[in-house]
Amino acid sequence: MPYRIEISLRLQQLYLFDDDYNGDAQLIRQYPVSTAKNGAGEQMGSYQTPRGKHVVSDKIGAGMPLNAVFSARVPTGEIWSPQLSMAHPERDWILTRILWLDGREPGKNQGGDVDSHARYIYLHGTNEEHLIGTPASHGCVRMRNADIVDLFDLVEIGTAVHISAD
Repeated sequence: MPYRIEISLRLQQLYLFDDDYNGDAQLIRQYPVSTAKNGAGEQMGSYQTPRGKHVVSDKIGAGMPLNAVFSARVPTGEIWSPQLSMAHPERDWILTRILWLDGREPGKNQGGDVDSHARYIYLHGTNEEHLIGTPASHGCVRMRNADIVDLFDLVEIGTAVHISAD
C-alpha cells in the first residue's frame, strides 16, 4: 500500500502520506478531524479513541450521497437534515462513508476488551461539522462529509492507519 494515514489526537488532524513518492513520503492530504470527547483509550465501553497501529478493514458507502445515514453499517435510506436530527436527538449520526478500522497490536488494540474492530471504530462523516477540530466523538474519528468522500476514494482496504496522542 503506498498510502498511509497518520492521525494526531492532540492536533485533531489526519494526514495522508504517499510512501512511494520518489522513495520519500509525501503529504498528499491533511484534514481536520474530531476524535473522542473522552480522550485516548482502548478499553471497550470507554468511548475513547484507540491509539496505535490499525488498518482499514472495510470501506462502506461507496456511491452514497453526502449525508446518507448509516445504522449498523447499512444505509437507512435517510439523508441527514436538521429536522431529522431533531426528530431523533438520541442518535449518534454516522454519515456519508465509513472506513472501519482493525487494530494490529495484540493486547493493545486487537483482541479481548481492547479490540478496535469489535468496538466499531470508524472514520466517518458527521452532522456536527462545526465541532471538527475539537474532541467531540464517542470514540470514532469524525470528518467533514466532503473530506471523508475524498479520503474514501483515495485509500484501499489494508491502508495503514496510525493514531497517536501527539
